[in-house]
Amino acid sequence: MIHTRALRVVVGCAAILLAGVIACAATRVGQPGARRLQIVRADTAALRKKLDSIADAHHGTVGYSVIDLETGARINRRGDETFPTASLIKVAILVTVYDLVAKGQLSLDDPLTVLKIDQVPGSGIIQFLHNGTVLSVHDAAWLMSTISDNTATNLLLDRIIIRRVWAKMDSLGLQHTRVHSKSFLRNSSVAMDSSVKYGLGVTTPNEMAHLFELMAQGKAVNPAADSAMLDILEHNTTDFMLQRYLEGARAAHKDGETDAVRTECTLWYLRNRVVACVMTKENKDQRWVLDNEPQLTIANMGLAIVNAFGGVPPAPPSS
Repeated sequence: MIHTRALRVVVGCAAILLAGVIACAATRVGQPGARRLQIVRADTAALRKKLDSIADAHHGTVGYSVIDLETGARINRRGDETFPTASLIKVAILVTVYDLVAKGQLSLDDPLTVLKIDQVPGSGIIQFLHNGTVLSVHDAAWLMSTISDNTATNLLLDRIIIRRVWAKMDSLGLQHTRVHSKSFLRNSSVAMDSSVKYGLGVTTPNEMAHLFELMAQGKAVNPAADSAMLDILEHNTTDFMLQRYLEGARAAHKDGETDAVRTECTLWYLRNRVVACVMTKENKDQRWVLDNEPQLTIANMGLAIVNAFGGVPPAPPSS
């Protein structure tokens, strides 16, 4: 996965320097006066037809879940079917980290020391840092979520314990959403059979969409923590799937990629707040190129969803 993100390393590094903004992030999401446009009553029947036609043409298996947070309208395809998550499962890890912080069992300022044995390949920059580098829990959470840093993910899992992620997801009613092991360390799996079948993690389109819905509602952890997490996810540097044709659309999102899997879940701030999760598996086109079929499929579905809700709204006037 690193080769799809190599050009974004500088952005990821800059993200670390902006870590201090998390304290004010809670005032950004849902800021009074930020959404003054009239909400849209989307034609969900037409949208379902459009999304299904895109999915039917795809050489692989596609599931999706779309939620209009303003009207409560929901549509899905294979919504309750399990899919491999790839790095999308890192959202569940992020939520668990912030839940433990809210309970006073962890601090965002707690130090994490990077040792050579911790450094794993794939996405991220920590694998290239010197032995003994010290990061904070917040730094690791930011890197895990914005550039999908695998070593950061493992450092957090070492600290919070994998089964705590399961327990947190269960508490939210997400009983199919599971992280199995540390990234690139299958031998650390706590559920080997499922790990072999699904890889790093598993979820359903409906469950992951609901997790984003809960964050948008301030119910995943609490309003301040959920706003902080969504602010981090707004800085995700990946823009070649759901976000590809939607320049200017504000979105909190997380993606995941393996050879046969492409996934992404997004909370868009349009005229309505809209959650969309698109998950693919068993993809025939497994090339690591920008225009591979699953990435284009997800991009076209993202465009269809946003257009159904009135398109990308104009930017608010600067104060």
